[in-house]
Amino acid sequence: MSKVTIRPEYLIEDESKLRALCGETTESIWEKATPVITEPMQRFIAQSPFCCLSSQNANKKTDLSPRGDPAGFVTVANESTLLLPDRPGNRRYDTMRNVVQSPEVSLLFLIPGVPITLRVNGRAQISHDPALIEPFEIQGKQPKLVLIIHVEEAYGHCAKAIMRSKLWDPATHLSPKAVPKLSELMSQHRKISGEEVSRIEKTIAKDLDDSMY
Repeated sequence: MSKVTIRPEYLIEDESKLRALCGETTESIWEKATPVITEPMQRFIAQSPFCCLSSQNANKKTDLSPRGDPAGFVTVANESTLLLPDRPGNRRYDTMRNVVQSPEVSLLFLIPGVPITLRVNGRAQISHDPALIEPFEIQGKQPKLVLIIHVEEAYGHCAKAIMRSKLWDPATHLSPKAVPKLSELMSQHRKISGEEVSRIEKTIAKDLDDSMY
């Protein structure tokens, strides 16, 4: 890999330089944001089976977590409140640890085949209230926790990124065999034996079978 040279004179470190280089924001772009989940946004969330959840800890270290379930898995409790179940994961608890320290979160909702997205910013709380958890039961299993997200800003995002990436175009989709396995992503930097990598692969496969819910 080649060395990257970062030249200070080309760094943008204030908003005025950013706007001088890239242009001003039109009023309509600011006006598209709303502090509530409108009826069309509610329908979008009800049809979304996947979102990305961003959070940060008290030291501003960020994390981005994928979340998915059958479409509509995020519940719109009311126009200002979303409920998101916390399914079994890797037990790092990155998002939950972050929310305990700093409640600010962001969500990006996607719908397969649809080029636009929905962005939501707000503040989160963690609850283990049985009354909130019970509606999220799947296959006879309930999540242990639910995120309560108090909406502060929501807006639709245009299709350019997904269209440029051809994300939903089957012609661009790779075979899973063409990309690194999860076991490789988890082990390469650890320089462990092939036998240990094989054990990791088996553990991952078993976890998918036993702990989806």
